[in-house]
Amino acid sequence: MSDATADPGKIEGPTPDDPLAQAKALDNVDAQGRMLAADGTPLKKSLARSLRIQKLRALMLIAPLLLFVLLTFVAPIADMLFRSVENQIVSDTLPRTVEALQDWDYESGEAPDEPVFDALYDDLFLAAERREHTRLGSRLNYETTGISSLFRQTGRSVEDLGDAYLDQFEELNEAWEEEVVWAELMGSDQWLEEQRAWDEESGDPLPEFQLREGVATLLPETTRSFLNFVEFIRTEDQESPLDEEPWSRVYTGLYTDLMNEDVANYSGPHAELLQEADAAVADFETQTTKEFFLSVDEDWGDPRIWGTLEAFSPNYTSGYFLNAVDMQLTPEGAGLRDEDERIYGLLFKRTMFMSLVITFSCILLGYPIAYLLANLPMRSANLLMILVLLPFWTSLLVRTSAWKVMLQQQGVINDVLVWLGLVGDANRLVMINNQFGTIVAMTHILLPFMILPMYSVMSTIPPSYVRAAKSLGATNVTAFRRVYFPQSVPGIGAGSILVFILAIGYYITPEIVGGTTGTFISNRIAYHISSSLNWGLAAALGTILLAVVLILYWAYDRIVGIDNVKLGG
Repeated sequence: MSDATADPGKIEGPTPDDPLAQAKALDNVDAQGRMLAADGTPLKKSLARSLRIQKLRALMLIAPLLLFVLLTFVAPIADMLFRSVENQIVSDTLPRTVEALQDWDYESGEAPDEPVFDALYDDLFLAAERREHTRLGSRLNYETTGISSLFRQTGRSVEDLGDAYLDQFEELNEAWEEEVVWAELMGSDQWLEEQRAWDEESGDPLPEFQLREGVATLLPETTRSFLNFVEFIRTEDQESPLDEEPWSRVYTGLYTDLMNEDVANYSGPHAELLQEADAAVADFETQTTKEFFLSVDEDWGDPRIWGTLEAFSPNYTSGYFLNAVDMQLTPEGAGLRDEDERIYGLLFKRTMFMSLVITFSCILLGYPIAYLLANLPMRSANLLMILVLLPFWTSLLVRTSAWKVMLQQQGVINDVLVWLGLVGDANRLVMINNQFGTIVAMTHILLPFMILPMYSVMSTIPPSYVRAAKSLGATNVTAFRRVYFPQSVPGIGAGSILVFILAIGYYITPEIVGGTTGTFISNRIAYHISSSLNWGLAAALGTILLAVVLILYWAYDRIVGIDNVKLGG
């Protein structure tokens, strides 16, 4: 070949450089050799902008649906899953107690010292006023039986400690009964002026409380209790502090301050009244908070109660997940529950086993029906399809209740068996309130979900494949086994996944026909959500169930391949 053929200018036929040369001739290429659009921008940039606009338009079209799904499906599920580790009720209800318990050692085998009981008194008094102590007791009762009644009883009696001081202060001087005395002692002059000018009928909000200068240093315990009192009646009761007598807890704080602080140099409002009380408190009848709590219930001296409080004081806990796997979080750490209390492991295994049995039962019953649907003439196939879809037109509750009537010992099936002489009247079969009843009822309910995916795949298998196999000498069985069945496997996979996931989460049918041996883990989740109100444990059980499904889905993908699952086409 001569060198002349290497010169592009001497080549007579078309070359790859021709379009570029033509584009340059039409000024469609810039100095860097980039193709330009009609508006002069680089073609690549123009195409990217066009695609971006198309994607934004598509996103705007689906935005309402996406927002609806996020708000009504994703957000509630995320909130429910968060409840499986959320545990802020202890630290929110008993903040001072949680802080004080950090210096207590459970291994000592003794109840905490006085400062912890002082903190508990302060927290529990406020919690009882807000009606929050019963919720806390119910939460901790999931971990240690008896704490609920302990908190309920103590919440009813917690005012008694302060009432003893209140009576003694009022016996000393009746002025302590007057609300205005407390308001003038604790509130600033500006606040008092604004509060007295406030008119309830005007609709204006209550003036913000302002503490008198220096009183927080002089009476620290009284100040903290009085501020809690004022905040509560202003926000919860919408009442003026000038019209409400302080809580008994405020009198307890005043006694503590007068015993520990020097008020001789105080010269503010009601100085004489305060100094009179200061001289008399040394003779008051008194009781320590620890003695008081032990007199209410001796269980406050049990280290296990305090150990439970300490173990569940963090904002997040693994306790719900431990309970979900038949373990518990104790003051000593995580440990197995007693053998007679381990129920969730059994329920998980039973749920997996029965869901697999139901899935295989649906495959065995559904495959022949799907095969007939795909190979019968259209008229007959349509009639059979109506019969397959007929259960969808009947309430799930009605279908399940019908099986309860059919399967019971005095039901239709047993009556027929007795009439045929296959079973004696005294030996009727027990087919309800057990695993058998659950498997039968759920197989009937979920069978259409297996038939429809298999039918959609089988209907796309060309009949000519089987005829070709037979023409090459294959028998009917061989043609089915080696040609037809492998092509129907994707439909079996799709139906199996659908039925198994539906079965694993069913709870209505097992609840009605399952009795004590045929219920699923989902029944326990429903119980904790609607009856025991232990939403944290229900969320943990649901999270574990979700994780199990995802693991099985991953294993199925690794073994079979999710790409082989089809719904037809």
